[in-house]
Amino acid sequence: MDRKIRVGAVNYLNTKPLIYGFENGEMRDEVDLVAAYPSKIAAMLKANEIDVGLVPVAIIPELKDHYIISDYCIGCDGEVGSVCLFSEVSLEKIEKILLDYQSRTSVELLKILIKQYWKIDPVLISTAEDYRKDIKDTTAGLIIGDRALEQRKISLYKYDLGLEWKKFTGLPFVFAAWISNKKLDASFIEDFNKANLTGLQHIDKVVNENHFELFDLKAYFTSYINYYLDEKAKKGLQLFLGILNSGSSQNPN
Repeated sequence: MDRKIRVGAVNYLNTKPLIYGFENGEMRDEVDLVAAYPSKIAAMLKANEIDVGLVPVAIIPELKDHYIISDYCIGCDGEVGSVCLFSEVSLEKIEKILLDYQSRTSVELLKILIKQYWKIDPVLISTAEDYRKDIKDTTAGLIIGDRALEQRKISLYKYDLGLEWKKFTGLPFVFAAWISNKKLDASFIEDFNKANLTGLQHIDKVVNENHFELFDLKAYFTSYINYYLDEKAKKGLQLFLGILNSGSSQNPN
């Protein structure tokens, strides 16, 4: 291309290792980096306002053309820490759930767990602004990202969606992947992977540059988030997309 590649990244703590290389000068002549919350980045990719986005994987079926261009992602293989259903009552007593407007994938994952695994029937309520104060009595809330790490200190009950998916399917979960809406040169993809890897090779530096007192960031980056889109993670992703596309209520086990 005769211009820089427009790359959209999520502005959460969990993306800091992946964008560390870009923020420290790697591919500065090839990439323009913009940051927003997940669903905004997804909308920008669909509108061709960016060329590559670290986007919620639930939008994949909506893209005319899509290419997963990187060996790295935002995922988990068990507890993820920052994607949770929070409540003041146990699951079976929840009557309403407020849905996080910032990520489609987490909402779709929650719906699958509600229908197929937990087998509960709460009223689901979309939101457009901060709703955490409304998590009370029998009203629960799905919260993702840095706000979820904060909410862990507040709510009586928390149901980690990464852990619940693992118990349900035995597989990792992929929340977001680097997806392009057009074919990109192999040399660009190779350099892009190297830039992603830089932060993962310098986790202590990433931690030191991002102060967060409510959660152990080194543990978060190394024990909760899985950044590697390996074959097992791809299998979990394929299962999720398959359930999403079919609307099936069949247990995948």
